[in-house]
Amino acid sequence: MEDSGKIRLRVVSPHGKILEAEVDEVSAQGAWGAFGVLPDHTPYLVRLEIGPLWYRQGEQIHYVAVAGGIAEVGPRHVTVLAEAAETAEEIDVERAKEAKARAERRLRELTLDDTAYVQVEAALKRALTRLSVASG
Repeated sequence: MEDSGKIRLRVVSPHGKILEAEVDEVSAQGAWGAFGVLPDHTPYLVRLEIGPLWYRQGEQIHYVAVAGGIAEVGPRHVTVLAEAAETAEEIDVERAKEAKARAERRLRELTLDDTAYVQVEAALKRALTRLSVASG
């Protein structure tokens, strides 16, 4: 692996391994914005936000919906410990649409002062991310 010019990408959640693959490039939403990783990247840790993670294998781009977590980056690896994650192929689009509609309805009923507002807003962001990832 050291001389392959690839990155070993691992994505795991509390439910188990989501994916493990050799990739050319990875990009995700960190706490301070989007970040990208190429081989020989400087090691670091980053908190992940709700958002899409994409990775490139040759000319193909693949997507994963990530609902927060942390990523550990090294010169030849990226390990994502996600609160929840789904590949584009695993996403139930109808369920994501229903979650989006529920969250939108609930947000209309709440004010910014309601304690549930932040949780419902996060649920909406997760649903939108899942729909975006599913559509590629």
